[in-house]
Amino acid sequence: MSLGISYTLSDCPACGATDAVEIAGPDAMRREVEELWEFHQRRLDGSTPVERLLDRVAFSQHAPLRMVRCARCGAVFRNPTESDAELRDAYVAEPPSGDVLRALHETQRPAYRAQATRLREVLGRTGSVLEVGSYAGAFLAEAHAAGWQAEGVDVSTAANEVTREMGFTAHDGTVEQLRRAEPHRRWDAVAIWNTFDQLPDQRAAAHAAGAMLRDGGVLALRVPNGAFYAAVRSHLHGPLAKAARLLLAHNNLLAFPYRVGFTPAALRHLLEPLGFTVERVHGDVLVPIADEYTHRWAGIEERVVKSLLALVANAAPDDEIVTAPWFELYARKGAGSRRPTSPSH
Repeated sequence: MSLGISYTLSDCPACGATDAVEIAGPDAMRREVEELWEFHQRRLDGSTPVERLLDRVAFSQHAPLRMVRCARCGAVFRNPTESDAELRDAYVAEPPSGDVLRALHETQRPAYRAQATRLREVLGRTGSVLEVGSYAGAFLAEAHAAGWQAEGVDVSTAANEVTREMGFTAHDGTVEQLRRAEPHRRWDAVAIWNTFDQLPDQRAAAHAAGAMLRDGGVLALRVPNGAFYAAVRSHLHGPLAKAARLLLAHNNLLAFPYRVGFTPAALRHLLEPLGFTVERVHGDVLVPIADEYTHRWAGIEERVVKSLLALVANAAPDDEIVTAPWFELYARKGAGSRRPTSPSH
């Protein structure tokens, strides 16, 4: 599994703690990968094109070697983890075709419509918003439709070209590179949907976002919930194994194809020293992924599972939320607060 990949040991990416508990070793992670393939093989038509397997059974990152949970803040993360160079290469590699990106643009728009609404509710108005990891441009489209002045930044130049063809502004590179290129520009909001957990250095990205926000601006993050993954995967090989696989696989958490599974408490550890105040946490599920290649019964199964999860997604206090596979966190750069500190732990 690790052939040709460069790894490094990691402290907790949220709070910097070195004390962590293993929740899945190499053998357990290999089993999860096998279970993920079996899960989707049953639910997908045999004629499914390879590119439609992306983000179902094939992901930009390799499966983790080992998963641990921070003893201080509860974040779940890979340890060892892929090197920063390995991660960058994974995301600038050959992207999906333009047709696939345009299809993603359309299927993702309803979910991003709701996120644009929640962002407006927290900020109190519309304004200028920068999306980090804009990819297929679905949020940019919905933000524009809702009255935002929206721009994106993404490391995939090919995805940015498709986004620009659709009439939206997308900058090539990282948020840190954009900050250096336009040091005096300020935004009312910075949104990092489904991307924050994949970044090589989340603290540096949050620091850059804070520096680019106006005082009182809002940073919006959407991340996989490490507490949900840890709690549900503990049942993968017991009497509740079938239910656990359903919950994890339908939310793209089986075999954990992400770098970090944050918790609200973990993000507070990361953001508060940078001058942010958390204002809202919203538990959620993965957007629907069933398509024309999904068996009808499997599409119904997905809708039922996600509908039930959505009903209980916010059933616990913010810092203890374990019933939502994904969550959004909205943090304000405090009016009159100190300037963001260094991104070092």
